Amino acid sequence: MEEKLNMTMEWDKTFPKSGRVEHSKVCFHNRYGINLAADLYKPKGAEGRLPALAVCGPFGAVKEQCSGLYAQTMAERGFLTLAFDPSFTGESGGSPRYVASPDINTEDFQAAVDFLSVHGDADPERIGIIGICGWGGMALNAAAIDTRIKATVASTMYDMSRVNAKGYFDSEDSPEQRHAKRLALNAQRTEDYKNGSYKRAGGVVDPLPEDAPFFVKDYYDYYKTSRGYHRRSLNSNEGWNVTSSLSFLNMPILQYSCEIESAVLLIHGDKAHSCYFSRDAFEKLKGDNKELLLIPGAVHTDLYDRTDIIPFDKITAFFRRYLA
Repeated sequence: MEEKLNMTMEWDKTFPKSGRVEHSKVCFHNRYGINLAADLYKPKGAEGRLPALAVCGPFGAVKEQCSGLYAQTMAERGFLTLAFDPSFTGESGGSPRYVASPDINTEDFQAAVDFLSVHGDADPERIGIIGICGWGGMALNAAAIDTRIKATVASTMYDMSRVNAKGYFDSEDSPEQRHAKRLALNAQRTEDYKNGSYKRAGGVVDPLPEDAPFFVKDYYDYYKTSRGYHRRSLNSNEGWNVTSSLSFLNMPILQYSCEIESAVLLIHGDKAHSCYFSRDAFEKLKGDNKELLLIPGAVHTDLYDRTDIIPFDKITAFFRRYLA
């Protein structure tokens, strides 16, 4: 039986509603039978089939946060856009709740492309995707397999496989440390099964320790304050199920990114702690339709919601070029 979603109809975003777009709530399903909740943004007064964009991220965020901001802004610029909650998260379906999967979450992007490919207002030959933070890596993984995706933007990208397998800044990159992770996470699986519930990772640390590293303070400033807090966001609240990390340890999502033939734009703040993800990912890409744009002085969450810093003019020009 198809799962019925309970979607709020009120405007509960972390950003103001634009008067230049039409907004509606929609849902679609992926090939695992999970129903996904989404916000559809259409330029007001637009006619005919439009270039279309699917948007998701960051990892642990919901469509009411920065993916919705990106989607609404790009709709103001002439695109039909879809900001969606991934499986097991936000208003989307899937059980158990609050788990992540490199396979299923890549499929979520492809399912969004399915939806746009048959939507009456979208041109199926002009579809692109935007992945933010952890979903930047998922976007590249989807682009490596889905030939319908003509252009991809990965903003302030995280490679979730790498950070789980090697730790932040590759600080845990040894067989011994990975083995210790596997032991701990599989012991937690046993406890979860015994308890009949799943231990949550805790989200962004709160209260913030005085000696917290800058990148933790950066996340706190977004997810735990009025700037970006949302009641359905995992990062604002209790976080993912702890054992979700296991599936990323053995499944490198950027394995075949070197085979992406369509256009790719990687955007990162040059002061972001995560900048090495985009730099290294760019080195693997091939072709003259790939570009790395570093934003001077920008930290990681600046590219979440700082509309004075996010290069929307550049993103718009990129998609207009490759979705022409």
